[in-house]
Amino acid sequence: MKIALVLDSIIPTPKYGESERILWWLSRQLIEAGHEVILLVQKGSSCKHAPVLALQRKKAIARQLPSDVSLVHFFHAPAEQAMEGLDKPYLITLFDNIAKPCQLDPNTVFLSASHAARHGGQVYVYPGIDFRDYGEMLTDWPRNYVHFLAEAELPGRNLRDAITIASHAGVPIHIIGSRRFELIPTPRLTLTPNARFHTLMHREGRNTLINGSRGLIFPVIWHEPFGLPIIESLYLGCPVFGTPFGALPEIVCGKTNAHSGKWTGRVDGCFSDFGCLSVRQSELAEAVRHGANTFSPARCHQYAREHFSAERMANQYLRLYEQVLDGQPLHPEPIGIKTPVQEKLRLES
Repeated sequence: MKIALVLDSIIPTPKYGESERILWWLSRQLIEAGHEVILLVQKGSSCKHAPVLALQRKKAIARQLPSDVSLVHFFHAPAEQAMEGLDKPYLITLFDNIAKPCQLDPNTVFLSASHAARHGGQVYVYPGIDFRDYGEMLTDWPRNYVHFLAEAELPGRNLRDAITIASHAGVPIHIIGSRRFELIPTPRLTLTPNARFHTLMHREGRNTLINGSRGLIFPVIWHEPFGLPIIESLYLGCPVFGTPFGALPEIVCGKTNAHSGKWTGRVDGCFSDFGCLSVRQSELAEAVRHGANTFSPARCHQYAREHFSAERMANQYLRLYEQVLDGQPLHPEPIGIKTPVQEKLRLES
């Protein structure tokens, strides 16, 4: 089939952008599976494996697509005017959390089970990474520090507590994707000598840095829809030390809290073969200090390979494509949020 992937961003992304990279990997997998793909993205984009069309925001999508397109996959919620005259089957992947009453399109796809449930839906596809962009895990590489990997200026990603947890654990932390001094969105100067900052790194440098880490510190204080840093870190052999909010419990702990290591500290969350989740800074710091070496990098790597590949993601989307092509909505009943739950998530000391 001929599939149009639509995203109001530039690709390849000059930043860490998660939706941009997921679109990139999905398009490559779909082409390798024998499908034809076109990318409708912002002007200035380029792609070697698929043709690119410049998205015109004020023009209906139907007037921007070739007539032989079989299906349209939106990577952002399209405006009502953009959908005028669209007679092609379509679906929409939602990447954000919506915090106000809303009604969502029945063909909305979420990033995780918890992400779907918070918006009244059931259909989700875990994002997957293309392992070719990460190389192999370095099994004999020394692991002497921890790392933080995310868009650090998003308050919900909680860089401040990540640094605090590493400091209390007595372990250096490398911050990937940020600077020690930032002006936007709010001024921030981090003086902690325990933290080393790295701005946008080239792929090889980032992968080498993560290969030397004992674990990802990811103490989010919002309901994380999914979190690419989690599966990127797992793939390179790093367990996850974070909070039990959003999708983290289903990704890191799955259906079991059992762990085969020696560390037996109390955890107010869950503890699995792939990480530790807690709402307490002290528990996470203790887990990093005493438990990080009990995790097996090889098991973390294999877990990511088995559950979070771009190929698996593409296969799941292809099944959903077939459903909408057959005229069946992904959600047979209306979905959305009637009364948002007001929660202020935080870590305890």
